[in-house]
Amino acid sequence: MSDLFRSLPSVAEKPPSHSRPGARVLLTPRHRSSTDPDPDASSSDSSASTLDSIDTLRPSNENDKTINSMFPTIPWPDYFEQELHLPVDNPAQRALYHVYLTPPASPTKGPLFICHHGAGASGMSFALFAKQIRQIMPEAGVLSLEARAHGSVVTSEHSNEDILDFSVETLTSDAMAMIDAVQAKQGWKTLPPSIFVGHSLGGVVAVRVAAEGKLGAQLVGFQVLDVVEGSAMEALSFMKTYLASRPARFDSVDDAVDWHVRSRTLRNVESARASVPGQLKAADGGGWTWKTDLTQTPRWWESWFKGMSETFLRGRAAKALVLAGTDRLDKELMVGQMQGKFQLTVIPEAGHFIQEDVPEKMAQLSVEFFKRNDRSAMVLPPKVSDLLAQGKKV
Repeated sequence: MSDLFRSLPSVAEKPPSHSRPGARVLLTPRHRSSTDPDPDASSSDSSASTLDSIDTLRPSNENDKTINSMFPTIPWPDYFEQELHLPVDNPAQRALYHVYLTPPASPTKGPLFICHHGAGASGMSFALFAKQIRQIMPEAGVLSLEARAHGSVVTSEHSNEDILDFSVETLTSDAMAMIDAVQAKQGWKTLPPSIFVGHSLGGVVAVRVAAEGKLGAQLVGFQVLDVVEGSAMEALSFMKTYLASRPARFDSVDDAVDWHVRSRTLRNVESARASVPGQLKAADGGGWTWKTDLTQTPRWWESWFKGMSETFLRGRAAKALVLAGTDRLDKELMVGQMQGKFQLTVIPEAGHFIQEDVPEKMAQLSVEFFKRNDRSAMVLPPKVSDLLAQGKKV
């Protein structure tokens, strides 16, 4: 779940173990700006190392009264070309899906990076990632999906009431409906060659899409960001306590941005300014509260992650796992990684929200991942029969 794992004691960060084979460990010095969090706080520690300190903030000072002016929000056009509201109806439900899109320069060549956020987050969680992708690879496109109750609205055909269903099957079906609707609206004959990038719960959706072959040959590969079955299942017992520890409301959107930065839920100020507003809605009586009520989701928590490792390993495309610490690898993934079944990258200085904390690194990884696995770029040697027909000796 989106911002839970890094702050829970069962998954508190440890220094990465270099005894496990094959993992790329990316670590560069951070150059701190005047708006960065407290320099005395470890860049690889989560916002809390014990359950009691989950909601601990940096000490306040006389400048706190003006701190909100330091973190003004940033609108979506700074990162995407289009914001789309896509109506998709069927006999059982009416959906108004919400996505952000920057189309690729060529729909036949792509690539298209399809992004899915974690629980409680929003499509703007990939805002800085999208910007960096375009800087590294200007011809690429980025599609950021928003799940139901996170920005997309799905209601009953008969009652107009929101349909409460957060099963992974339903979330995967929603993701595919959004992708299909975007393809139709853009007039693409086929989906561009794509990389599916899923963070936390979004990683579970990415795994399902790949394992079930829902995108066919157009799925070049998929990347799962900072979620593995073992540590996720361990964290479930702490989730209710975590949710209860969060502020129930904020006086302003800027206050919410400030809380995410000071609690170190997000470690990149610009990303907080872009992504946090999408997590909020106006509260009754004034102020702002969480758009997604995660307290309604416990019945699905275990099913989100159970069996994820096995499903990940049978995904029908190139596979990559990007973690903030190798202590999160469970046994099944360790064996698979030793067998070379997927690419593992560790970014120890990032928090749980890897794509927000280090968007430049994550974008570079995604572009390299696409280039390494793009089948259209492969140059095959000529066939022996063709060479013989040309009178050449072989």
